[in-house]
Amino acid sequence: MKKNLIAGIAAVIILVAGFIGFCMWFLSGNDSTYYYSQIDNSKVEQNESKGGVINFSGSMDYSYTLFAYDENGKGKDITFGASRELKEGAFIRLTVMPLRGVIEWKEVRYEELPASVQSSYTAPAGE
Repeated sequence: MKKNLIAGIAAVIILVAGFIGFCMWFLSGNDSTYYYSQIDNSKVEQNESKGGVINFSGSMDYSYTLFAYDENGKGKDITFGASRELKEGAFIRLTVMPLRGVIEWKEVRYEELPASVQSSYTAPAGE
């Protein structure tokens, strides 16, 4: 009986520690990948309010689906939200995490794009 109790307590401790570890990884941003894209406002959709009192979308009024490249030049379509319409033609860096998707976006200059990504875009005039 005592052995079963000890084994049960050990199993619970292992499960709780595993769950805490997963939560820390999930919220940390580790294992994230940067993707780079250029804003094309013809590919934005404005999200409509569902009429409820609580906004579960986190006030992400706009949804973008853009083709983006990772640091090695490999591309794919990525969807992310924004609270406003973004500047046409601006270059952005998306931080993408497994399971969570895009956790952050940041406007960057053309010079900040990796060389493999720069070759997919035209440098802005005057730069």
